[in-house]
Amino acid sequence: MARSRFIAPARGEVPEAVFAHPIFASYARHHDLLLADAWPEPAMLDARLDACSAAGRRLRFSTQDAALLQDGLHYETRIHNAGLIATRAGNWHDLLNALVWFEHAALKCALNLRQVQEIASVGPRMRSRAQCALTHFDEAGAVVLLEHEDDVKTWDAHDWPRWFGQREAFAQGRIRVHVFGHALLEHALWPGRMATAKCLVLAGGDTTQWQSHLARAIRDGRVLNDPQELRPLPLAGLPGWSDAQHQPGFFDGDMFRPLRPGRVYPRPLRIEPDQLSR
Repeated sequence: MARSRFIAPARGEVPEAVFAHPIFASYARHHDLLLADAWPEPAMLDARLDACSAAGRRLRFSTQDAALLQDGLHYETRIHNAGLIATRAGNWHDLLNALVWFEHAALKCALNLRQVQEIASVGPRMRSRAQCALTHFDEAGAVVLLEHEDDVKTWDAHDWPRWFGQREAFAQGRIRVHVFGHALLEHALWPGRMATAKCLVLAGGDTTQWQSHLARAIRDGRVLNDPQELRPLPLAGLPGWSDAQHQPGFFDGDMFRPLRPGRVYPRPLRIEPDQLSR
C-alpha cells in the first residue's frame, strides 16, 4: 500500500499546548517563532542563527524562489558553496529545519560536508548508501546518549516493553534522547502523532560534549555510511510522551515492530576524551 503524503496543519490550527510536548524541549527558546501570528522572515532567522551558531562560518537563510533556484545548484551544494540555506516561505518543515540549525549547527554542517562529498563522487542525480543514511538522519534522526553501553541490549532485541520500561534511567538522565530530525518535529504538530526516529547512539565519557564528538565522527566518515546503521526508536514509547502508554496492548501497535531476522545494529559510538581533544 502506498503511503499517503504527509500534510502539516495550517499555522493557526496548531494548539499552543503542542509545543509543550517533550519533543520540542530542545527548542524551547525558539518557541516564539512557532507561536507568533506571522511566519518569520529570513532576516529574523539569520539573526537567531548568528546568536546561536557554532558553525564557524557565515550562513544565511534565503527564500526559495525562482531567482534563487536560477543558480542550478543542488540544495546541499548551495549551502556549502554560497552559505545559503534555501527556505520556503510559510512552510513548517523549513521553519523547523531552521530551529535545528540554531541548536545543532555543527552537526548540520558536518552532514552538509558529507553530502557535498557524496554528490561530487556519484553526481547530483544519483544517491549513494551514505547519502540515504545522511538524509534519514537529517530528516528523522535522534541522538540517544547512554551512561552505560550495555543499556542498549533490550533495544537491540526490540524488546520494547523492557527498553521503554527503564523509566528511572530515562527520568534520571542515564538514557537521554535528543530529537534532531525536523520531519519528526513536523509530524508532532498534529497532537498525539509521534513518528519513529532513526537513531545514532553514543555512550560513556563526557556526554556534555556529545555534539562536537558526533560532528567529528560524521565528518570523518565513521558513521552514517549506510541506513542500516540507524536504530528505529518509536517516540511514542518514551516515558511520558504518549497518553496511550498505559492502555492494554500498547506495545502491540504497528510502530513497535519485532526485530527482523539477521538484523544487527552497530555498537554505540564511544565518547573518548582523547578524540575530543584532537
